Amino acid sequence: MDVIVSPTPKLSGTIQALSSKNYTTRYLLVAALAEGTSTIYYPAHSEDSDAMRRCIRDLGAVVEEDEEKIVITGFGNQPKPVCELDVGNAGAVLRFLMAVAAMGEEITFINRYPDSLGKRPHDDLIEALQSIGVTVEHNDGKLPITIKGGQAKGGKIKVSGSISSQYLSALLFLTPLLKEDSEIEVLHDLKSKVVVGQTLEVLAQAGIEIEASEDYMYYRIKGGQSYQAKTYHVQGDYPGSAAVLAAAAVTNSNIRINGLTEDSKQGERAVIDVLQAMQVPMTHQNAVVEVNGNGKLQAVEFDGDQFTDGVLAMVAAAVFAEGTSRFYNVENLRYKECDRITDYLNELRKAGANVEEKQSEIIVHGRPEGVEGGVEINAHYDHRVIMALTIVGLRSKQPLRIKDAHHVAKSYPIFFDHMKTLGALVEWVD
Repeated sequence: MDVIVSPTPKLSGTIQALSSKNYTTRYLLVAALAEGTSTIYYPAHSEDSDAMRRCIRDLGAVVEEDEEKIVITGFGNQPKPVCELDVGNAGAVLRFLMAVAAMGEEITFINRYPDSLGKRPHDDLIEALQSIGVTVEHNDGKLPITIKGGQAKGGKIKVSGSISSQYLSALLFLTPLLKEDSEIEVLHDLKSKVVVGQTLEVLAQAGIEIEASEDYMYYRIKGGQSYQAKTYHVQGDYPGSAAVLAAAAVTNSNIRINGLTEDSKQGERAVIDVLQAMQVPMTHQNAVVEVNGNGKLQAVEFDGDQFTDGVLAMVAAAVFAEGTSRFYNVENLRYKECDRITDYLNELRKAGANVEEKQSEIIVHGRPEGVEGGVEINAHYDHRVIMALTIVGLRSKQPLRIKDAHHVAKSYPIFFDHMKTLGALVEWVD
């Protein structure tokens, strides 16, 4: 379905932040890898986290859920034999489970989204798994991918981090369960180091010991470890909240988002710093962010690698800032559900934004007077693009029609419900 976003001068009200997708998927996985029963309170509900629920159940975990929590009895280091796994359009779930599949027999990850996840490369993880004895059949590094496991052995592993940190995280989930000790060396560069920090945090909570270098480029992992059954509480989600905060920043607003802890290790917590640098009137205390937007913003420059999943929303805010903004070190945005630089900026231009790109930069020449709008734009089946384009629609002179906006459910199924609650003029259309 499409959504029509009409110019909206004012937002007001209070919402509860969604639970973190990144933490939910990681807690679901470590609970499945544990022997015993774990409890996860306030898990996220999104296409990504639902894909992880579905797949760990297929692999033998017992999953029971109510409105408040999910209780998981894990399969430990012995996933149940299964011919196929469907991860939907969830890249992180695919990569994490490719590593888990190395402990099984033979699993094929099917390609249900050929125009999105099906286009994304996984060569670096494939090469790392092959180096420890895993047989991998693949389509030029892309789905469908078949993992023939059972032969994985620890040792010295090298993996590139220049495309995605998810390859490294996948190996960090797997290697503690191998009999032998392992060393992991990250080659080239490591994107989204903050997200690796989240993986290490969750692993430590699950009782796994990993020795990491200060720069996250080298790891020592003891073999023969076991994941412990634990109780986890999922914190509020900064990446999804970034879009709501940016929407409040570009309009006249008085909104509150509850559940965003100040000391969160989520890199996207930096969107608070970006908006404050844009001189947006706001406060952040007692896990509550309050924005009193006046629609007036100043240009900024920020290293986007620190808050990858918040960059698009901040770019949308910068469209209406006074001056030229620059978000650099963001090349890994090109390897997401779509090319989040070229594809996204092309759609912004259709709406009337003045933007330009370099290989690893997004440059925005702000138009405080607003943009024209009045066009149909393609979000390329990408949840982050959908949310970011919605922000632009609020300050367009004429409505924007966003194609296939239902794909926002990948991370934030009730995004448009929340926006309506705050007063945004949005309408679903067939």
